[in-house]
Amino acid sequence: MNPKDISTAENPDLRASLAAMQRAAALARKVAIQTDTGIVIAKDGKLVHVSADELRKEALEGKDA
Repeated sequence: MNPKDISTAENPDLRASLAAMQRAAALARKVAIQTDTGIVIAKDGKLVHVSADELRKEALEGKDA
């Protein structure tokens, strides 16, 4: 399957969905840090638990999980 770039979609809502998902992921990380809870992400096709401490470290380094 050859996926198309979502930024070229005809539907404006679909084009904007990637930015919305990125904002939601950033907010989830922020809330996890504030509440001292971890999150689960998909990384390289596998589910990975990321602790609040790891999220804090990544935030200080300016990285995303």
